[in-house]
Amino acid sequence: MIHMYYLKYRPHTVAELDNTAPRETISQILKGKTLPHAFLFVGHKGTGKTSTARIVAKAVNCLNNAFAKKGTTIEPCNTCDHCKAIDKSSFSDVVEMDAASNRGINEVKELIKETSLLPMAGKYRIYIIDEVHMITNDGFNALLKTIEEPPETVIFILATTNLEKVPKTIQSRCVLVQFGKAKEDEIVHMLSRIATAEKLIIPKESLEIISTHCDQSFRDAAKILEELSLSGNMSPEVVLTKIGIRSKVQLYESIRERNKEKLLSWLNTFTQEGGSCPLLMEEILSDLQRHLLFIHKLSGTTNSPLTFSLKETIQLMKQVNDAYGLIKLSPFPVIPLEVALLEYCDTIKPLTS
Repeated sequence: MIHMYYLKYRPHTVAELDNTAPRETISQILKGKTLPHAFLFVGHKGTGKTSTARIVAKAVNCLNNAFAKKGTTIEPCNTCDHCKAIDKSSFSDVVEMDAASNRGINEVKELIKETSLLPMAGKYRIYIIDEVHMITNDGFNALLKTIEEPPETVIFILATTNLEKVPKTIQSRCVLVQFGKAKEDEIVHMLSRIATAEKLIIPKESLEIISTHCDQSFRDAAKILEELSLSGNMSPEVVLTKIGIRSKVQLYESIRERNKEKLLSWLNTFTQEGGSCPLLMEEILSDLQRHLLFIHKLSGTTNSPLTFSLKETIQLMKQVNDAYGLIKLSPFPVIPLEVALLEYCDTIKPLTS
């Protein structure tokens, strides 16, 4: 039995897709007179690429919709044998391959060989290749001809988080579907859907907090909600604590005062209590960016909680941004931030009263 929210409440129809842009694109494509022979799904992690690929596979192989010449809907029924088998990853005509571990020319040649076979049960054989950018150059060259002129009963659905690593020759032969990062209102909509189904009592403010701290990923947001549901208390205060976001007032005070002891103490407490340094840096950069807009009278707000000057704001943004890029190279994520803020304290003179 599936317990993980992001799997349990994965969309099963086009209409259920939380990501608005690809939902509309896929709907229009499936309603068209002809189907593309190859799709290229591009987008951030956790934005619904694999879920959408499976929905397309179900739709074109469903026994009870327009593709089966029964009715006018293009949605999969999710009740026929084909739909159920695809949901269970046991349908012979839907092949899923992770290019991260099957990237060589031999694996690609084996896949190409399979495309010559007619569908065993469904109307189309669907090949879903995740992280397609990981395929080697030789593998892409072998795949190119088949993607250009596949059998009429074959549809390729390629998915990637790195479009720039997919050769232009492959891109040009696919219908590109952009999966932009999840928007906050779309994430709240998904979380509300899960909360209702799970009978969770959670304030909308708490859902909004999750939506701004999930790296714009539906999957990550669902994971956070599931973790929070175990606590039994999902008030905004508890959500902030669980996520690891603390009041930054004291942090900004220590930076403004150039109080290194107070600064290091705050960061130590933050990390000891489970705070996320990458998220903290994103929060700081977001606050500084809004303050920068306020300074230039572009934010539409009449005040800012920060008191940094223009020079201070720009310098702090630069140093925190540089530190963010060093997170993956550091054994402890807090180190780049500590170094950046300590260097800032040494290089920028404090505001004079």
